[in-house]
Amino acid sequence: MIKNIMQGLILTIGLIPLSLSAQTPTATELSAFEVASIKPAAPGDRSGKFAIMQSGHEFVVRNYTLKDLVSFSYDLPPRRISGGPAWTDVDLYNILAVTPGQAPPNLEGQMAMVRSLLDDRFQFRYHREQRELPVYELTVAKNGLKLKPSTAPPDTQPLLVSRVFPGFRVQLPGRNVTMAEFTSELQRGVLDRPVVDKTSLNGKYDFDLEWEYDDTQFGGHLPPINSGQSGKPDLFAAIQQQLGLRLESSRARIDTIVIDSVQKPSEN
Repeated sequence: MIKNIMQGLILTIGLIPLSLSAQTPTATELSAFEVASIKPAAPGDRSGKFAIMQSGHEFVVRNYTLKDLVSFSYDLPPRRISGGPAWTDVDLYNILAVTPGQAPPNLEGQMAMVRSLLDDRFQFRYHREQRELPVYELTVAKNGLKLKPSTAPPDTQPLLVSRVFPGFRVQLPGRNVTMAEFTSELQRGVLDRPVVDKTSLNGKYDFDLEWEYDDTQFGGHLPPINSGQSGKPDLFAAIQQQLGLRLESSRARIDTIVIDSVQKPSEN
């Protein structure tokens, strides 16, 4: 999920700043795109890797594999998706789709439409398996919460976009974000294992998180880190110091997806 922006890279996981009206359709009502174009990404494309609502009704995907699309639409870390032919991990696709309805879809609606796209255009079939796996549990730290309640209007979409400074650090500003959305961002875009929300926090929060990444994060796709040069703590320390939360290793039974069958799509 890498897109060049000035000195750094911007990682867009799917939570975007769009204002929605009170009549925002539900995910069930927005179950499919009106139209979608799927094309192989150009070899060597350096425009980045992201899935985002680019305008009120335009959903754009750049440089996603089939398993990236599954990860996005089923809210699972990529490593929790198994099976399928080799191309599902390698072939990159660009998607331009138009969403229905009067208002832009929220994240849940976007995910539902991508699931329909997978079913219809990739003939994606799968089954779920529960497995006991290493996870991270997110809890409130002993020294207390440092998150600020959000001041955004209730109908404002969350903003949660990681900006990477290659070789040094990551900035992750969060605005109007729930803990469910934060854990989803961590497990799909940053960490290598599922994250379980055990904070019991039900509100929406504003925060700024900044840390020095390592080679286990972002799928190992970022440039090598200049360790100790950023002046920032590692992710686990940053979450505790800056947010008043804590990530701890544990084990849990987690849903995983096993691909039964899938086909390469036609371009249109």
